[in-house]
Amino acid sequence: MTALSVRGLSKVFGSGDLAVTALDDVELDVRAGELVALIGPSGSGKTTLLLCVSLIIPPSAGVIKINDKDIYRDGQVRVDARRFRREMIGFVFQAHNLIPFLSALDNVALAMQLNGVSNADARRRARDLLDYLEISHRADYLPANLSGGEQQRVAIGRALANEPPLIFADEPTASLDTGRGMKVMELLKRVAREKNSAIIAVTHDVRMIAGFDTIYRMEDGRMAQIDANSIESHSAPPAP
Repeated sequence: MTALSVRGLSKVFGSGDLAVTALDDVELDVRAGELVALIGPSGSGKTTLLLCVSLIIPPSAGVIKINDKDIYRDGQVRVDARRFRREMIGFVFQAHNLIPFLSALDNVALAMQLNGVSNADARRRARDLLDYLEISHRADYLPANLSGGEQQRVAIGRALANEPPLIFADEPTASLDTGRGMKVMELLKRVAREKNSAIIAVTHDVRMIAGFDTIYRMEDGRMAQIDANSIESHSAPPAP
């Protein structure tokens, strides 16, 4: 099943002589359960793509479908954007963005409570998710008392809370050492397979590339699928 389909997606900031094309006729299909990497230099359009697909910023043109349903077409958003994000997309950020005065359990439960789930049900499911992510022993800890890897697991639990078909991760391993980063990548792959969520991660972390199913390189707003073996040549500095 195709979880996400993007056709002719463009995003232009500004107008006239000041216009900047951030996305240029992007085409993308992501299957349910697929783990996709977006790589490329800063300013290449990676984060803009995630922001447009999640309707945080409006595209300039193109078509976005999730689970074969039109989300954006002909310059029009076809859904309630806020509800769509709550129900259909989970977000994982490099900085975790956990609420500092809430416990790990309550950070995960809050995502469900915002969708109308009762406090008791939300906390019960949050505990189940933390157990699934092997961090239930830290359920009552505040974020400041968790390691970076533990905070990232809580953030992944929050992203999974409403069982979204899509999870977007922006530099999910950049702040972690190699060992903890590899554990997060293994966890994301397990989530994709077992929860059947499509996961798209923006990353500069070439240490983790081998863990992805599909890799796209973005440059100047354009996208092309590449082989993992070619990444070293793309990332190598130019010869003097």
